[in-house]
Amino acid sequence: MSDKRGLDRLAKLLIDTRVEVLSTGGTAKALAELGVAVVKVSEYTGAPEILGGRVKTLHPKLHGGILAMPTPEHEAELARHAIPTIDLVVVNLYPFAQTIADPSRSFADAIENIDIGGPTMVRAAAKNWSRVTVVVDPADYDAIAHDVATHGGVTPATRRRLARKAFAHTAAYDAAIATYLASWTDEGERVPADELPTFFMTGGDRHGTLRYGENPHQPAAFYANGEQGGLDSAKVLQGKALSYNNLLDADAAIGLVRDLAELGPAAAIIKHATPCGAAIGDAGTPIDEVYARAQQADAESSFGGIVALSRPCDGATAKRLASTFLEVVIAPSFEADAREILAKKTNLRLLELDTSTPAPAGVRVRSIAGGLLAQSTDRVHVPVQRATLVAGEPPTSWADLELAWRVVAHVRSNAIAIVKDGATVGLGGGQTSRVEAVRQALRRAGEHAKGATLASDAFFPFRDSLDEIAGAGIRTVIQPGGSVRDAEVVDAATQHGVTMLFTGERHFRH
Repeated sequence: MSDKRGLDRLAKLLIDTRVEVLSTGGTAKALAELGVAVVKVSEYTGAPEILGGRVKTLHPKLHGGILAMPTPEHEAELARHAIPTIDLVVVNLYPFAQTIADPSRSFADAIENIDIGGPTMVRAAAKNWSRVTVVVDPADYDAIAHDVATHGGVTPATRRRLARKAFAHTAAYDAAIATYLASWTDEGERVPADELPTFFMTGGDRHGTLRYGENPHQPAAFYANGEQGGLDSAKVLQGKALSYNNLLDADAAIGLVRDLAELGPAAAIIKHATPCGAAIGDAGTPIDEVYARAQQADAESSFGGIVALSRPCDGATAKRLASTFLEVVIAPSFEADAREILAKKTNLRLLELDTSTPAPAGVRVRSIAGGLLAQSTDRVHVPVQRATLVAGEPPTSWADLELAWRVVAHVRSNAIAIVKDGATVGLGGGQTSRVEAVRQALRRAGEHAKGATLASDAFFPFRDSLDEIAGAGIRTVIQPGGSVRDAEVVDAATQHGVTMLFTGERHFRH
């Protein structure tokens, strides 16, 4: 057993029920120290551990005892070979996932942490669940003890549940191994970071059944895959259960605010998986002021939104939050006075989660008819100060330019972000033409567009967008470039006296 959590509780159960216990290696020693009468597996089978411990439990006396059914034929065969039945199998598999998560561990270390005997026993016991109890999670020791104390033995319902859990456990274990091996080439080299493997598998444990999906007639659930910094690790402090849409919006909110947190204290407001307001401040700017500017960017759309903060939520921020109807607030922590203020909003969900640093880059997965689509997480790789100036004078506000460029990467394409004085003032997204996204953002910005900075997630295919932008008083534009009409667009910027930069990096979000 690699996971010895709760071993004292298991030991008490084994002592109280006076069962004969078979065990290997370190677990046998640990159980003996807790007062359990243990027989070593090698003594029981008469076969020593061999090949440096690679073979310990692969023996007919063990697997016959696990797989035997209570039929006359099986009982007679067990009697001929002097094989007692085994009623309980408790196994923790070698820590493969923990091994490969440690960058200092080698490929050879990973291979040695592929368990063989453990999954074999788990699968055998789970197959024979009608008679055998299988436990792969220390959290289930108490359920076993409860059944024994209440019913004199483990109930069929519990055995069936534990068998399902066991097969899911071995499936996830094998998937982790297969995915890891797929990250290596046939020549023993790591698959390059910009190349996805030929085999990909994903899954997770059901973290909770949701009331419904995007609409009330759609069943839904949240399956946690253990991704570092994910919403499954958030601590829910108050409020109603999170819905499917809440989780989608919360994911968008933490993604954006983590990107902005590198620039200073940050706040982001999400509605229908797209930003409706975002702002940053200098290092000493109170987070309540940052949130206020993000909320003022589109106060109407922020109603019913989801807020993410990169700094702890204090009382001043809580007062501002409480003045608007919100679904969820996410922050690294909530101070006592903030908790007291927000407690009056009984339906408001408060989530504690580290939003101050970017989560590790990983693979994002979406389902389509017939399969899955997988891609690496989108990141802004080109800081604005490395962009190429193609028209006008150098920018006067690099901070606004950086904010606009990072925010637009989180807006549904076609996407436009207008920023002024460290906050968004107009966002246009999800439009079928780029010029319409520009018009939408300009309508929302109104008079604030004058002297502001604009970012586009992809190139401008025609000069019409630049004519609209210049007419509204925008002075600086950043975009990827790459259109066959780039020269026409650059000429338009030059004619209007607009500063324009090319990043060479597109940020579509579909």
